[in-house]
Amino acid sequence: MIGRLKGILVSKQPPWLMVDVNGVGYELEAPMSTFYDLPEAGREVVLCTHYAVKEDSVALYGFLREAERSLFRSVQKVSGIGAKIALAILSGASVEEFSRLVQAGDIAALTRIPGIGKKTAERIIVELRDRVDGLGGGVAGIVPGGAVPHDPVAEAGIALQQLGYKPAEVTRLVKDAAAPGDTAEAIIRKALRAALR
Repeated sequence: MIGRLKGILVSKQPPWLMVDVNGVGYELEAPMSTFYDLPEAGREVVLCTHYAVKEDSVALYGFLREAERSLFRSVQKVSGIGAKIALAILSGASVEEFSRLVQAGDIAALTRIPGIGKKTAERIIVELRDRVDGLGGGVAGIVPGGAVPHDPVAEAGIALQQLGYKPAEVTRLVKDAAAPGDTAEAIIRKALRAALR
């Protein structure tokens, strides 16, 4: 199993990133919570990873914080939730925010995350309420920094669509969130926060 990667960040195009570890390029899928804090390409990064093997595929997921990886693994134990919804949860809310929503039994806020309907939200609350306490943790290891993409609005729109939002919804969210000079990560963060309200 691959539990941790330390190397040079080669590229980041939400939800994908590539890390070069001694000449081997590892392609990982990551939630937006990780993308917000990634350094610029060419800098060193340390990621906690989750290696998933299925009958027809192999996938590697990357997280800057152990708490994110723990939540990613925990939510997939809930019936009906797979990796795609687990990534959407981490992209739509921080570990602390998600824990608070589950503890408060806030079904309405949980259903605003793509892929989560009322019944799934209810299952999440019932099955995770006792397990979300104590999910915390620091950053696995990054060198601070952030690159400004060529077209942050377009990049944010693509990332939101890949997270499961419909094109009309993406257009509205990006339009409301984008401000002059914003990076794609900043636009996505504001859009996701607005979607949870």
